[in-house]
This record gives sequence, C-alpha cells and structure tokens, in this order.
Amino acid sequence: MYSLRGKSLLITGGTGSFGKRFVKTALERLELKRLVVFSRDELKQFEMAQQLSAPNLRYFIGDVRDKERLHRALDGIDVVIHAAALKQVPTAEYNPFEAIKTNVIGAENIINEAIDQGVERVLALSTDKAANPINLYGATKLCSDKLFVSGNAYAGAKKTRFAVVRYGNVIGSRGSVIPFFLARRKTGTLPITDPRMTRFWITLQQGVEFVITSIERMHGGEIFVPKIPSMNIMDLAKAVAPECKTEVVGIRPGEKLHEVMVPEDDARNTAEQSDRYIIKPVFQLFDDDPYAADPICPEGFRYASDTNPLWLEEHDLAKMVADIKLDEG
Repeated sequence: MYSLRGKSLLITGGTGSFGKRFVKTALERLELKRLVVFSRDELKQFEMAQQLSAPNLRYFIGDVRDKERLHRALDGIDVVIHAAALKQVPTAEYNPFEAIKTNVIGAENIINEAIDQGVERVLALSTDKAANPINLYGATKLCSDKLFVSGNAYAGAKKTRFAVVRYGNVIGSRGSVIPFFLARRKTGTLPITDPRMTRFWITLQQGVEFVITSIERMHGGEIFVPKIPSMNIMDLAKAVAPECKTEVVGIRPGEKLHEVMVPEDDARNTAEQSDRYIIKPVFQLFDDDPYAADPICPEGFRYASDTNPLWLEEHDLAKMVADIKLDEG
C-alpha cells in the first residue's frame, strides 16, 4: 500500500471546505515532507494561514487555468489532490464558459503538468452530479472524470497515475443546504424543492478519510465511490428546524429528484468492496487487474440515493446538525 509519509503533497482549491479540513488532518497525522495549498484567492489564503500554519505548510497563489503557474507549483510534488472547481449549479448554468475553463481545461492542465513534473499520484474530487448529468456542472465534472481516467494512458511509461473520488453532498460545506436552512430558521419557514427529494450524505471528515485511503489504494484509472447513507429532504428540515413550517417551491433548473453515483451502465464494470464501489476503467490500462478478486455488481444494479439500503434517520441528522453548529462556534 502506498504511504504518504515523507511525501510532498499539493491540494488545488485548498482554501475550500474540504481543503481546510484535509490540511488540518494532514498536519495532525500524515507526516508529510511538504504540504502546499494552491488556490487563487489571496484573502482566503491569508485567513486560513491565521488558523493553520506549520513549518512544512506552504500557501501558493495560482489558478488551475494557468499552465505555467501549475508547472512551477508542481515542481518536487509527489501527490496532488485536485479539489478546485466551479461547483455551484446556477453559477455554472449562467457562466458556462467559465465552468468549462476551470473544470475541464483546468483538469487537462493538471494532467499534463503532473506528467511533465513527475508527480506520482493524482486524485481528483468528483461529484454525484457527474453520473448521468442533467446540468452543465455535472457535465463538466463527467468530462473531468473521463480526462483523469484517460490520463493514465497519456502518462505511458511515466510513473504518474490518476484516479477519481466521487461522493455526494457534504454536510455543512459552504453553499450546502444545512447552512442555508440554519440561516432561514429565523424566518419560520424552510423552502423545500420537493418533499420526495433524496440525497447521498457525507461529513467533511469522512470525505477526507476516504480520499486518504483512496490515494493509498489507487492503482490508476479507478473511480472510487464510498458507501454512504441517504437522507430525505423533509427529515433534514425537521432535524435542522423542527419548529419551522415548510413551503414547497419546486425543483430548480438542473436539479434531480434523486442522485446516482454508479449508473446502471457502469455497474457491469464496477467492483464492490466492504466500504466502497470501484468503477474500473472501460479500457484495459495495465496488464494486471488489482480488483480481479472483488465481486462485480449484478446486472441492472445502480447506486442511487432513493434505493440506497443505508439511510440517515432523523435523530442521526439532528446530531450531525448539532456537530456542525459546534464546529462553527
């Protein structure tokens, strides 16, 4: 198993919710030689540096759209976690070319520069919206996923390997529904898009732990999908603000009623392990198959939020909401 100890690691989009939690965890546990936060917002880097600093931690201003800056940033880097993205669905719909420049062209830049600089492992963060996408954000992330899988073929005899992690909504992340509901509590009414709506749910720390284990296990070309619980939007509303009324406002453009992380057409090429599904590359990239001993998902299988056997009950959600409030102080 690959060890991160003594490695130099760079995380793009490192000032986001995931990046901050990953950096905190890495400083506590991973014994990295160097940890580089790569992002384009100097204010967020300044504010993050007030909370997180260490002799091996560096802050690097740059944009994944800028190949030259990436080339310099990746000098001497062993591992890349690619978390930078334009990810707000309405923003992507209104600014499609900007989303493509960051989410697609940015992915291409990461791949090319990682290969040229001799990076060993690159793990890209994806989203459930990349499976059977119906909005531009999901489409750009599906394209990004395909690029990272194919990046292993581009690497050829070089040592660089690429893989992807795909998971659902992150509890308490910036722009997610729980902070939105908490802000709306004082109005006495929570807007609900559709009472039937379900979503996959994962905590920030669970996401960080899954990324770390995926870096350690990756062979190249996989899409790792964690087994995580689903929740119903009405249960979430009751957990966040049981005293509030709810108002059905309708599904927003580009939004699904339920989310899928392993579509039926991918399932026939998906291995199952105790804690995750692994969507294997369609084309044979390497001579050996490290997942040959793992069972393949049955015909007709799909991993969707409405048919998921794991569910968050209302009391579980209430505890998570309380933890988020505690985190926020």
